[in-house]
Order: sequence, then C-alpha cells, then structure tokens
Amino acid sequence: MANSKKELIGCDDFHRALRMDRRGFVRSGALSLAGLTLPKLLQMEATANPAKVSRDKSVIILWMRGGPSQHETWDPKPFAPAEYRGAFSAMPTKAPGIQICDLLPMCAKVMDKFSVIRSLHHTDAGHSTGDQILFTGYPSGPPSEAEGAGNIRPSCGSIVARQLQHLNTQLPAYVAIPRIVPGTGPAYLGKAYSPFETQADPAIDGPFNVPNFKLADGIDLHRMVERRSLMGSFDNIRRDIDASKQMETFDRFHERAFDILTSSKARSAFDLDAEPRAVRERYGFMPRYEAPTPDRCGVPAWSQRILLARRLVEAGVRLVTVDVRWWDTHVKGYESMRDGFLPRWDKAYSALIEDLHQRGMLDSTMVIAWGEFGRTPKVNSTGGRDHYPNVFSAAMAGGGIKGGRAIGSSDALGAEPSDRPVKPQEVLATMYRHLGIDTSAQYADHAGRPHPVLPFGAPITELF
Repeated sequence: MANSKKELIGCDDFHRALRMDRRGFVRSGALSLAGLTLPKLLQMEATANPAKVSRDKSVIILWMRGGPSQHETWDPKPFAPAEYRGAFSAMPTKAPGIQICDLLPMCAKVMDKFSVIRSLHHTDAGHSTGDQILFTGYPSGPPSEAEGAGNIRPSCGSIVARQLQHLNTQLPAYVAIPRIVPGTGPAYLGKAYSPFETQADPAIDGPFNVPNFKLADGIDLHRMVERRSLMGSFDNIRRDIDASKQMETFDRFHERAFDILTSSKARSAFDLDAEPRAVRERYGFMPRYEAPTPDRCGVPAWSQRILLARRLVEAGVRLVTVDVRWWDTHVKGYESMRDGFLPRWDKAYSALIEDLHQRGMLDSTMVIAWGEFGRTPKVNSTGGRDHYPNVFSAAMAGGGIKGGRAIGSSDALGAEPSDRPVKPQEVLATMYRHLGIDTSAQYADHAGRPHPVLPFGAPITELF
C-alpha cells in the first residue's frame, strides 16, 4: 500500500479498488472544488443540450484585464503627433504591410500565424462592466452588481461547460488559471458551470500542486475500501425510498466527479512540472511578481500560466481563461509597458503560438488575446493612458484563422473605428462557431425569462 497521499491518488490499483465506491469516496469529503464539491458543480449538467462537435476543439482566452493600449501593442500610430503616438515606434512584421509596436519583436516574427482586429468598440468604460460585455456579449447591470465574480449573464466559459462538458468526463470543460476573474461566472446557469479553478498559481515560485487533486487529511485506501459496503447499504436504503429518482441522478454526478478528480489524464494535464525546462524557459521564467510602486502598477509573471493553458487544451479541456492582468496603465504607462508588460508578453505570447503550431494544435485551438477596452488616444499628463472603449485591438490565432491579417482599422489618431467596426459579440460568435456551440439555445434566468447565448453577432468571416 502506498504511504504518501501523492502516491495513493496516482495509483492505478487505488482507482480500480474504489471504482465501485465512488459515492463513498466523494461523499466522504475527500475531494472538493474551491470549497464546493465537484458533484454539486456537475449537478445541473443533466439538462444539458448535447452539441455535435469535434472533441478536439479548444479555446484559450488570454485575459488582458485593465485594457491594453492599442497604440503600444497591435495598432501603433508612428505618424501621429507625439502626444498621440507615444514613446514607442512601429516595426514591420512577417506579414507584409502590418506593423506592430517595436517592443514586440518576437511577436512580429510569428505574425504570419496570428491576426489582429483593430476596430473593436463598445460604450462602457468600467472595468467590471466592460468585463461582462466581453465575456457574455451582454451589457452589464449597475457596476455594484457586476463586481467580483458575479455575472448578470452566463460567461462564455459557462456556456461551453453547459453544452460540452458531457463530451469528456475525465476533464473539466472550463478552467480558470489561477482562479475566477470578474465576468467569468455562470449567472443563472448555476454553480455547476463555474470554472474549475487551479487555485495554485504557476506564477509563484516552487512546485505547482493543484489542491483539488489531493486527498483530505486522514483519508487512505484502507478506510475507503472499508466504507464501500457501509455506503452501499445506505445508498440502497435511500434509493428504495426515493420515489422521485433524484438519488439515481445524484449518484451519476458523484461518479462523474470521481472520474475527473481521480483521472490520470487530469492529473497529467495539470502537472506543469512535467514540462521540460527548455519549454518553460521559452515561455519565460521571471521573478514571480514585480512589486508595484506609487507611480506604477506591478506585473505578475503570468508566462507559466499561459504554458499551463497549453497543457490543458492539449489534454482536452475546452476553454481555459488565463488571468494576464493588470494592463491599467494610467500612470507612467511607458515605463510599465517597456519594463514589465511588453517584454513578458512578447516572449510568452510568441512562445504559445509557436508551441501550438509545432505540436499541430493551432488548427484545433483558438487563442483570443484581449481586454475589456483600450486606452485613450492622447497620453495624459503623467505619461499614461486612461480607459477607452471607443476603439481597441485584439489578437486572434488558430481555429482556422488565417495569420497575417488586420481586420478593420482605427483612424489616424487611434481614436475611433475607421473601417469595418467590430463588436465584441462578433468575436464571441467566432469562438462559439469554432467550438460548435449552439448560440440560438436559450436559458432561463432566475425569473424564468429565456435568454439566447448571444443577443446578436455573426462570426468574423474576414479572419478565415
């Protein structure tokens, strides 16, 4: 018998011995998910509407919360007046005729594998309310209602879990690295469709261990096997008196939870330390956090979070949201971008695109890099830029998207869409089509009113 918990949870004999006792194992409290047991998170899946999709389609959302400046990323304005163009210049890319910020040289070299949208726009300049628009396609309620993880409408990840979780019972369909962020909640779909949160953060130094895959203290193989007969007896009694058949359904959720949390496939997917050091260094080993100063925001080392996302979609997770915040560069934006954000982004994003391409995963994995809005076209008095939803940019790759394209354009100052204005709902529609999500499906809110997955929006055909 294995002595350590790590050996115990990874033992094939353990899995076989307890396969007939899943209910006892999970009900014992040995496995839980962010304080909520996984069976509860799965309980509403019974009414899911199966979608006919390929099993290998996935999406990675690189969530650049705070709002990255379009001028300092994908839409530089080298010929604009100095107070608009900023401190950086533009550089050519591998895609003829497309320039990006000159602090993104590694991205420029792989521009043939991703495209940019330069004419995104909406009307909400609030962080939490803007989050809601980009994750749900719906305008938010009052800011107080949108704070934290609460959602007015289900996030795109929760929609994916609702429609696709049943296709792979060994892995969660929807994962958040390292945890839920504003806008990513399930709203009225219920907690069954919240993301699986890694909780452990790949940006922190040391071994990466996801707490959801650990046995609770005091639980071992011998105790679990002893409980088998007793729990089976109780289950039979409860099932005999359960005229509504809810007990049978409850059992299925527990079996699903056991499959995910004891699956060798799931444990392998989350084992970031199994990655070769050369791969981890290509994404970027950085100090885990550059502390903020009174005049500049801090920069977390989210490069390893992005690498973990690649591992998860490779294993079969359908949608991964990666927190790569905090791009809220109101003050001394040049310094924050030059010394922190852009070098790290350049290395990690280009590594992800190259990695997916080399593994033959780019066609099946769509990567969306965006934030809730852009930044003001004119630099403020402190050298920063402020919230600005009137026009902003995003980068998209994979899932059949042709690289080396610029969809839409902004005006000469980067202040308004000039050509082919794009709404966030069109990006979501593009993502949903890739995954095979039925956007006409309607789900009832707490008052019983039905709402479609998207209120409007068609896929962006120019990307293909």
